[in-house]
Amino acid sequence: MHVHLELIPAPAHRRVRSGPHKPKLLADEFFMLAHDDQSGRPRLPHSSITFGLAAALLAELGSARRIHFERGELTILDQRAPDDWLQHMVLARLIAMSQHTGTRTWLAYLAATSYDLVAQRLWQAGMVKPKTERRMFKTVTVYAPTDMNVAAWSWARLLGSLRNLEPLDTFDLALAGIAREVRLDQWILQGTPHASTTHLRQLLAEAPPPMRDLLAALNAAIGNAVMSHRT
Repeated sequence: MHVHLELIPAPAHRRVRSGPHKPKLLADEFFMLAHDDQSGRPRLPHSSITFGLAAALLAELGSARRIHFERGELTILDQRAPDDWLQHMVLARLIAMSQHTGTRTWLAYLAATSYDLVAQRLWQAGMVKPKTERRMFKTVTVYAPTDMNVAAWSWARLLGSLRNLEPLDTFDLALAGIAREVRLDQWILQGTPHASTTHLRQLLAEAPPPMRDLLAALNAAIGNAVMSHRT
């Protein structure tokens, strides 16, 4: 997998060194992208993050050729357990409830637990550290990154490639696509010329059909969740 290693200037007088790691797990990368790389505080509403994480978890299984997306339906291709415990858990749920095939249905189902599960995987990997914060009338758990450079790398990588109008590999294209559906692309591309936004739109229009299908389902699932909340 090719990873762009150019040093990327960061906004807010912040600079991130190049290439602390190569991406491995899409949901982990999206979690980092959706939270501040120093404080761990969310950049998006909680529901947007959970749906994005749900899509990323399904995309991990799609990349591993365990499942396939087509016309809004999810199909199981391979029931062999993945090595990663969280991927194993998700696939086991898909198999146990195989009568449900709608991708939107699974996004809504996984969104209910995706945040805590991905945070646990990151904590086990030593990439975040939970801490409690008092906000208004409640106490919340925030997962602060243990290394700011690792936490910011997905943003720096995407920003550099999109600003320079470069192609994205499949991993980063999926990450950028999920970010766009949950409106995180506006933060990633802040300060870049309009050509960067157009470039991302074109890349996603030419993405592999299963990826486009999953992203369309994510868009519909978020829209349905918003409408349900309003009513």
